[in-house]
Amino acid sequence: MNSIRGRDPQTGRGIEAVLRDGVIVAVNEVPAEENLWLAPGLIDLQVNGYRGFDLNADSLTPDTVIDLARAVLATGVTAFLPTIITAPEEKIVACLQAIAAARQRVPWLQHMIPGVHVEGPHLSSQDGPRGAHPCEHIRPPSINEFERWQRACANLVTLVTVSPHWPDATAYIHALRERGVLVSIGHTDASAGQIHAAVDAGATLSTHLGNGVAAMLPRHPNLLWAQMAEDRLTAMLIADGHHLPADTLKVMLRSKGLDRVIITSDAVALAGMPPGLYSTPVGGQVELTEDGRLCLPGTRLLAGSVTPLKDAVALVANTQLSLADALRLATENPARILGRTSGLKAGASADLIRFTWQPGAELRIETVLLQGTSVATSP
Repeated sequence: MNSIRGRDPQTGRGIEAVLRDGVIVAVNEVPAEENLWLAPGLIDLQVNGYRGFDLNADSLTPDTVIDLARAVLATGVTAFLPTIITAPEEKIVACLQAIAAARQRVPWLQHMIPGVHVEGPHLSSQDGPRGAHPCEHIRPPSINEFERWQRACANLVTLVTVSPHWPDATAYIHALRERGVLVSIGHTDASAGQIHAAVDAGATLSTHLGNGVAAMLPRHPNLLWAQMAEDRLTAMLIADGHHLPADTLKVMLRSKGLDRVIITSDAVALAGMPPGLYSTPVGGQVELTEDGRLCLPGTRLLAGSVTPLKDAVALVANTQLSLADALRLATENPARILGRTSGLKAGASADLIRFTWQPGAELRIETVLLQGTSVATSP
């Protein structure tokens, strides 16, 4: 049995989490430590890459998956869904096989990677809603293709992002929900009616709400109002200061309520890399600026997100919500979606982070515990 101490973000008081066999067995009050906080590990439902490790590389290997997992662990993420985007079926299958092989090779990855998010290929083919997804590989939903994905990775696909504009979208969504797979609405030009039909069929999430949509929309009705008004949808938001302006983020948080919002990084392989010009397989030549914006060179057009989840939490805590509420959007809410127990309480998994933070500052990870074992510390 061992323990870890820090300040509770909810109360500010000092606490000690007592751990046994990878689980919190008790939480006791102790003297507070100066600016050293304790929280559940972060959970990211959308990670495309990090620090040069690309989950959508043409020849993804298990080693790349393992190296990426270690890299995001150091940022306080103790569980994530590797995210595969639109591609030919054979490439999607190969990526799924590499992720499954990595989990078999490294036992702790089976806890850290509870499943895979496939974002596409059943998205809108229109410029704007499609984002960076390659148009030539956009295709209608196919439950037969989905079954082939699952056979390739021993049923690891946990979440699928789909556009409800397809004629067979509701049947596809219903079939996935019958199989216990989560369905999210994203990269779509669907009507408000099609959004509601998708929710009736079983969709429960919105993928990076406010992004992956046309630049011009009808005032009302439109697909954004429909998703914000739909209480059965939980919104995943990219809170990096670039994808959603502060006013937009505030309105979405208020509209959905804290129970129905999840912060995701949607990080691409250039996340964690120094500023500069890069050439990428998806998007071609891109520029990473000093302020953390990844865009097409000479423009403000976004080419992906490079903000680690911990920095998104800090941004929300510094501009919108309390630290405790900001953390909730990246810990307890995504855990609930995945059917996990998270929190500073007995019975929760001992996936924990200890960090320093003060209003207006970044969140600096000091210690990461994965199932009660220390796995990473900041430099």
